[in-house]
Amino acid sequence: MNQVQAGSFLTLHYRLCGPQGDDLINTFNDKPATLSLGTGELAPAVEARLMGMTEGTHAKFELAAGEAFGERNPELLQRVKRSLLDELGDANERYHVGDVVQFPTPNGQGAYAGVVREVGGDSLLFDFNHPLAGRPVTFEVQLIGVL
Repeated sequence: MNQVQAGSFLTLHYRLCGPQGDDLINTFNDKPATLSLGTGELAPAVEARLMGMTEGTHAKFELAAGEAFGERNPELLQRVKRSLLDELGDANERYHVGDVVQFPTPNGQGAYAGVVREVGGDSLLFDFNHPLAGRPVTFEVQLIGVL
């Protein structure tokens, strides 16, 4: 049986659960996922736990707060002026706490997301941390194939 190693191509079912046990991703009731290790598709801590597993393995493991998606970084809470939001998007847009807003990267080739945490008069407070940063998660996996 093939073992997972750096650069392996995997076919697997997996489930990622948040701190309350709620499914965030679950492929067990659908088609299995295919991915390559080392390409950023899985968190490094998850990839490390998969290393050495063999085809057919079914495992479940807990990742401590901050292990899977890093610790919360207070510097990633940023105020953005409403005038900049108007310039980047729709000047008539109404923002609410909990909204996810896409921002272009400086080179314009991609985007990143921030969650509105506070709406003020001339600015909004955005949280650019991963939603699961600083939180424990559970990862369940069934390895179907390893190449």
